[in-house]
Amino acid sequence: MLDWFATITFDQIALSLVTLSLLREAMVLALPDSVAGPGGWLIDTAADRGEE
Repeated sequence: MLDWFATITFDQIALSLVTLSLLREAMVLALPDSVAGPGGWLIDTAADRGEE
């Protein structure tokens, strides 16, 4: 059952992380600020205000 899990390599995990970070950056650049920007509903790039 877990045989497929043993076939996952470190390189595959590293490539996945790099791909995800590149996709996030592309989305921040391509999408409008209301979606991916300061206060965006999908990706909020605003600095943490520390409000509680």
